[in-house]
Amino acid sequence: MSIAKPTYPFAAVVGQERMKTGLVLTIVNPSISGILIRGEKGSAKSTAVRGLADILPLIETVRDCPFQLALEEIGEACRGCSRETCKQGVLAGRVPETHRRKVRVVELPIGATEDRVVGSLDMERALRHGDIRYEPGILAGAHRGILYVDEVNLLEDHVVDLLLDSAAMGVNYVEREGISFSHPARFTLVGTMNPEEGELRPQLLDRFGLCVSVEGERQADRRVEIMERRLAFDEDPQGFCDHYRPMSTELAEKIARAMALYPQVTAPKDLLFVIARYVLDVGVDGHRADVGILKAAKTLAAWRGGLEAETMDVEEAARFVLPHRIRRQPLQDVARNPEDLPGLSKTSTVYSRTT
Repeated sequence: MSIAKPTYPFAAVVGQERMKTGLVLTIVNPSISGILIRGEKGSAKSTAVRGLADILPLIETVRDCPFQLALEEIGEACRGCSRETCKQGVLAGRVPETHRRKVRVVELPIGATEDRVVGSLDMERALRHGDIRYEPGILAGAHRGILYVDEVNLLEDHVVDLLLDSAAMGVNYVEREGISFSHPARFTLVGTMNPEEGELRPQLLDRFGLCVSVEGERQADRRVEIMERRLAFDEDPQGFCDHYRPMSTELAEKIARAMALYPQVTAPKDLLFVIARYVLDVGVDGHRADVGILKAAKTLAAWRGGLEAETMDVEEAARFVLPHRIRRQPLQDVARNPEDLPGLSKTSTVYSRTT
């Protein structure tokens, strides 16, 4: 049996603090509805996603479950499962065997069809026997994990809609000819794209909770540091990971603390007015931005260990939530510099580079 090569550590990624902060926020609070990372290729997007997943706490799932269910989630989804032995046992009230495993990064192929994404129902069996048989799709495999969509701007719009709907609701609904089936689909959605290859429709941009723009390092010393670290990893992957293990462990523990703390974080009423004024100042339509800033601000507060969101959290959150929602004038680039948002002071990102 081959031994899997270690994953490049998240803590070893040079620079890209805004991207790393955004990724951490969506892990701590998946209800933020995902993050869109816009920028050039080769800027550590996929490396950071895989590295972050590698240090997340282990999750307990029903062994070999195609829906990645936890024990408390077994029930309705099991009725359409194709694993008859497990299905009959669950329906008979027996507790299935569980195991602990790492969080998975599930990648969505560019050419994925709707059935491949949401799964498919065996209509012939349903109509003839009244028995629902469901073939799980990518969303079932991504439950309780990270769904990574590279070049999301090249996907069919209706497929992107399906992903965003599931990310927002935490449930995947499949309906064909009046027959419906649903299963949990709570995942962290990470979309990446190169704007030079085409934009997402504004309606779809608005559905992503956070957005960051990335580019390659412009300083020679940082580029040299990237080369040195990558070469060291390629030559001795295990030794390189061992070197960064203390930092990775510290980061993992901080993420776990923030996840546990988030439900206790509050936001005073006057802070909600601050959020509303920011959104009105930049002329964003609808109310997704207001709610998004509130969620992100509370998550940032949990990340720094606070029990109450503050103005600095709102300012930082606005830089992730507002830029991709600002109304564009003709020929205006959607990726405005977040530092140029009206009414925001110059504050540094929360995630500090780990070296």
